[in-house]
Amino acid sequence: MPYLKLQTNAVMEHAKTGALLKKLSKTVAQHLGKPESYVMVTLEPPVPMLFAGTDAPLAYLELKSIGLPQNKTAALSKTLCDWVHQELGVSQERVYIEFSNAAGPMWGWNGETF
Repeated sequence: MPYLKLQTNAVMEHAKTGALLKKLSKTVAQHLGKPESYVMVTLEPPVPMLFAGTDAPLAYLELKSIGLPQNKTAALSKTLCDWVHQELGVSQERVYIEFSNAAGPMWGWNGETF
């Protein structure tokens, strides 16, 4: 049920996209203590974006999950910002992350809800 969406204007090699998605999926599963079999990750580069009046490399991430504990968001923010900086070369001060705790009945899967 965790879903991570990453939008960026940083250019990356298409051949590396699969490996990047796998790293993100594993990272989210580990931090949230959820099975990776439930994790979904989307990577949308490059997207025309502007932050602080400039189109220098930037990223926007959304992490949604049922039961996302607030006490884990600081560690997740650090890990994800580090990852975006190392893998995409985006400065951490040019990254926004939106964390969202979804209610089980508001999350559908397999023709049902959680």
